[in-house]
Amino acid sequence: MFRNKEYILTVFREGSFSKAAERLYISQPSLSASVKRIEEKLRAPIFDRSTTPISLTEIGREYVKYAMEIDEKEQDFTRFIEDHVNLLSGTIRIGGSSLFASFLLPQMISDFNKLYPEICFEISEDSTKNLIQKISDGTLDLVIDNAKIEQENIISSVYCPEILLLAVPQDFKVNDALKNFCFSASDIKEKKHINSDKTVSLKSFKDEPFILLNPENDTGMRADRLFEKYGITPNVIFHLDQQVTAYNISCSQMGISFVSDTLVSHAEGKPPLCFYKLTDSETVRNIFFYTKNNHYLSLACRKFLERNISS
Repeated sequence: MFRNKEYILTVFREGSFSKAAERLYISQPSLSASVKRIEEKLRAPIFDRSTTPISLTEIGREYVKYAMEIDEKEQDFTRFIEDHVNLLSGTIRIGGSSLFASFLLPQMISDFNKLYPEICFEISEDSTKNLIQKISDGTLDLVIDNAKIEQENIISSVYCPEILLLAVPQDFKVNDALKNFCFSASDIKEKKHINSDKTVSLKSFKDEPFILLNPENDTGMRADRLFEKYGITPNVIFHLDQQVTAYNISCSQMGISFVSDTLVSHAEGKPPLCFYKLTDSETVRNIFFYTKNNHYLSLACRKFLERNISS
């Protein structure tokens, strides 16, 4: 009954028979017939076809649970065989937010492929919540993220530390009184801020407009804690999902955003922004690589982690 489990899993992931058929490169009637044969063997329906998107029945949820476990074990064994037969070959499936997918992963992958050209990469760009779910269900091998994830089935390894900065539009008058504490983008790229004692209080910006990330994002959560700590009710003009978007809006002189020195160090050009280091430990965090516990990690993945964690 699990022989054609990929049909069930694809319908589940795509949310419809038509999208699943397109993904599988088969006709929708053929897919429907295959799913129906599986349901006949189970003597129970897997999908509730009356909902949009299509949903799982109670039997269906259990089927998908076991099918995903079997699928993951099959993939583990495939990677095991690849390691022993082909040595460093195969595919590394890695995920990250738009920040890491745009600025960190390309260079990591390029450097790694110069040493191991037979390795292929699949990059998934998504939210932290969805990326960790993909690690948990075996869809991804690695995730790079700055959120601290504490789950029993997830293992973390520190890639590097980073610092959250305030990105303040150059046109804002508040910069006049704080000019001796301002860092330019060039200063951040040269890491002049890291050991500097040029710090300011968030209270200096309490009357300014802010562009904040949603609290599901680690940056948004830390910003909320800082505002609460200093008794500030911020004037929020935008709530966003991505740090890169907030940074670009700050560049348009609309408001202040919290951005990491990772982003500033990798962004091109000379942004019309003043960067400030805050006097608070809440602004210091780590970037992590995440993997799944009790999951076969291919030799290629292990080499990739060793290279980047030690660099």
